[in-house]
Amino acid sequence: MPVILPPGLGAAARLRREGVEVLDQAPAHGTALRVGLLNLMPNKTATEVQFARLLAVTRRHVELMPALPASYRSPFEGAQLYASWSAGALPQGLDGLIVTGAPLEHVAFEDVIYWRELLQIFDWATCHVGSTLYVCWAAFAALNAFHGVPMRILPRKLSGVFEQRVTDATHSLTAGMGATFPCPVSRHAEVAIHDVPWRRGLLCLAQSTQSGLCLIADERRRALYMFNHLEYDGDTLNFEYQRDRARGADLALPRNYWPNDNMSIAPPLVWRASAERLFANWLATLAARASAQLPVGPTQSAA
Repeated sequence: MPVILPPGLGAAARLRREGVEVLDQAPAHGTALRVGLLNLMPNKTATEVQFARLLAVTRRHVELMPALPASYRSPFEGAQLYASWSAGALPQGLDGLIVTGAPLEHVAFEDVIYWRELLQIFDWATCHVGSTLYVCWAAFAALNAFHGVPMRILPRKLSGVFEQRVTDATHSLTAGMGATFPCPVSRHAEVAIHDVPWRRGLLCLAQSTQSGLCLIADERRRALYMFNHLEYDGDTLNFEYQRDRARGADLALPRNYWPNDNMSIAPPLVWRASAERLFANWLATLAARASAQLPVGPTQSAA
């Protein structure tokens, strides 16, 4: 199905070149799932493309609504097409929300310029959005905000493609993903298993012996914490590796990425089918909730 983007958004032209149908507005007949994209990544257009592409692979119309915290201060082309969210200006009627990662792992949460607004958005999403997907740094931030879980800095950046073991194959989010799936990892931090307050109803859906926790469901807050990057393009890890090397970073080649570590061979996009399945499952849960008109908000037992 087509994905619906704001007219003029940078991602639209690239998606159309790929053969993805892009609409400027929802069709007159039928309904579209409305998904917010709080895009904290530096390369806004690449991130728009990555998530919009995955939202367009099902039979559902999906309207993607890009936004930023009102106090976000990094200028970029197309900023006028992004909604500015603050406690007094938050949207109504979102079925889902994606909060992206950000290059902030070496910054204390409280020192992030827009941290206070981000906390307000997290709390608002818990009460007003059917399901929120927090990705990488956003997952660290949300787990810390909701449950006090610390973000632990790794001695060296963890980068590569790692096999993730599905730990609950009966969950609606992991249905059809098989026993394992490959997933790109690119981060300087982790959440330790023993730091997670599992007794609060948190559920591990996937993890790796090499890269740690991958995906946690927080049913009481209708939240998903994804520490890795199924949305990545095939060349994203290469781009990040070359960028970090140019900055003088001491880092190893991304693991399990280039065949035989041969950088002259294009890395295979082995995770795309798993990414499409996960997002199709997520959209199905949003659609089921919307059609049933189920209430949102945390349960009474949420901590």
